[in-house]
Amino acid sequence: MTETQQALRQQLDSLDDLQSIVRTMKALAAASIRQYEQAFESLSLYERSVELGLGVMLRQYGVSSLVSQPQHSTRAGPSIAIIFGSDHGLCGRFNEQIAEHARNDLAQRSVKTNQHKILTVGVRLASQLQAQDVPVHKQVALPSTAEQITTTVQDILQWIDEVRGRAPMPDVVIYANQPGERLDAEPSARALLPLDIEYFYTLGRHRWPSRRQPVAFMDTHVLASTLIRQHLFVRLFRACAGSQASEQASRLSAMQSAESSLDERIDSVTNAHRRLRQDAITSELLDIVAGFEATQT
Repeated sequence: MTETQQALRQQLDSLDDLQSIVRTMKALAAASIRQYEQAFESLSLYERSVELGLGVMLRQYGVSSLVSQPQHSTRAGPSIAIIFGSDHGLCGRFNEQIAEHARNDLAQRSVKTNQHKILTVGVRLASQLQAQDVPVHKQVALPSTAEQITTTVQDILQWIDEVRGRAPMPDVVIYANQPGERLDAEPSARALLPLDIEYFYTLGRHRWPSRRQPVAFMDTHVLASTLIRQHLFVRLFRACAGSQASEQASRLSAMQSAESSLDERIDSVTNAHRRLRQDAITSELLDIVAGFEATQT
């Protein structure tokens, strides 16, 4: 085997190993997508129930039952930005995309550095934002499984409480990549606080979905506080689950592209190796024929 043939053989071995890794990552991404999609979908009905409960409270007891501060904030933009990213690579521009979207949205809201605090879910995302001169005040690790999302959301809510202290509830906006119809990860911005009173008021005017009308058996403010807490929890939970699902979809797409490129590269190197091998065999045969003819003269 010539030096060139040996180099091509080693290259083929490396490509085969890389292809095995890509296929493993592809299988893991495909398996992970479903668990996060199920987590995202599992709370949709519960979220609706909580929203309907808030709507009924608003209709029966008025705005004061839900909030003790003015409905609309006087600030120019959100005082808290919660941004979901990724702690792992091989998922394209997942972190870059949401970082750019959050930075541009904050700029459009005319939010100055001293007017907001940023929490990132994902260490890599924090580095990405800091590289773009966007300060990060808190970092939370990404959940490694759907079951760990609850702990992550509880950490976020605890931090919001710490930032709020005894002051009125700050404005909060969630930035997260979500699964799109045509894109693996579509950046989105969704207000978490203040509550959309008009939306809940509209829900409160709808007919209750069951025959039994809801009745409050506890203090209205305690009940409202519980419902609001559950509303915030569900919104954050679904944002995290959706971000994780879109991350895995982006990784699956990236692995599919990598697999296709590897297949083309393997075919190219294999054909080159075969040509060199055939040329070497042909050369050896010609040498044998030439030697045979020389012995006959």
